[in-house]
Amino acid sequence: MTTTMPYSLAVVVPAYNETEVLERFHGRLAAVFATMDVEASVIYVDDGSADDTWAIITRLAASDSRVAGLRLSRNFGKEAALTAGLDAADADAVVVIDADLQDPPELIPQLVARLREGNDVVYATRDDRAGETRFKKFTSAGFYRLMERLSDNPMPRDTGDFRVLSRRAVAALRGLRERQRFMKGLFAWIGYRQVAFRYHRDARAAGATKWNYWRLTNLAIEGITSFSAAPLRMATWLGLSTAALAFLYGIWVILKVLVWGDPVRGYPTLLVVILFLGGAQLMALGVIGEYVGRTYSETKRRPLYYVEDSRGPVSPFTPP
Repeated sequence: MTTTMPYSLAVVVPAYNETEVLERFHGRLAAVFATMDVEASVIYVDDGSADDTWAIITRLAASDSRVAGLRLSRNFGKEAALTAGLDAADADAVVVIDADLQDPPELIPQLVARLREGNDVVYATRDDRAGETRFKKFTSAGFYRLMERLSDNPMPRDTGDFRVLSRRAVAALRGLRERQRFMKGLFAWIGYRQVAFRYHRDARAAGATKWNYWRLTNLAIEGITSFSAAPLRMATWLGLSTAALAFLYGIWVILKVLVWGDPVRGYPTLLVVILFLGGAQLMALGVIGEYVGRTYSETKRRPLYYVEDSRGPVSPFTPP
């Protein structure tokens, strides 16, 4: 069923040290707005940048009435910056896109067109990822497939944050105030009607990526522990399996003593068994610690972000 065109569209763009590419991004986005029969606006969220990102946002807001900006009080991370933008967006359709031009803003009209078909979320799935190493592509594909198996609400494969959401999908996301935020998982968790839009992802237009393998690994751990208890179950099964093997080995030792006697040997075997059991216990404690730490962080109920300054027609959202 085809619905009427959303009368308003807001584009949320998190930005962290994007001086080299932000004005180029806005030029292409403004050209896209000119082709669309909607009341369009853009919200740039400066996530505590150390360069001239906020100065550029201020200049864009002064010259273009469709531009609004939020400046967070420090670098809270991309997930928090995305949340701040979604909290402040007031439109019938909201697009989430990065400023690095890897996700072409020219695809926004096609995403919105799919939203018109009665969907609540249209997520952009990458057919190809230009400008990335084979190792990066391999690890990324492996992560999405692992999440697909572990999570109770599987995320779409090879899909980043680039997507368009309906008003009720954005309202649902605003109700999720957890501190341990993994937005790709939250987008999938809310449900509603979600469809894929396949596209080719370009290389970064300028500047350097803010994601290294350490931060990506931490994000992967965040995603797994936020949306799956499978690691805890794996630790349980590891403990049970280890106990079963130890019991069987104990029976073997007793039978060997009864049949062949005890020549006081086996020190290497004993050392291996002790190291294996110690390693298994430490790994299980580490998994439990990850979940306990996240629970502790949630119980403090600190705000997800603070807004230091704003520009243009935007009001920071005050959660209930």
